[in-house]
Amino acid sequence: MMHRAALMEIIEDRHGKTSLIITSQLPVSKWHEVIGEKTIADAILDRIVHDAHRLELTGESMRKKRKPEPETQEI
Repeated sequence: MMHRAALMEIIEDRHGKTSLIITSQLPVSKWHEVIGEKTIADAILDRIVHDAHRLELTGESMRKKRKPEPETQEI
């Protein structure tokens, strides 16, 4: 419960006053489930989604593309 309340407090403090950037690998459709308590989840998502600019990226992970190939040793 403490984490939900802390997140709600941060969002409430910034709502309508300053920008907020949130990144997540979790789809928005799963946020209610993760936040847990429906009332707090609704309040958090209402404030986040209101006037939001949402960018959803697709494609292969950049980490996978940048991962160096393992070196092979000749015997």
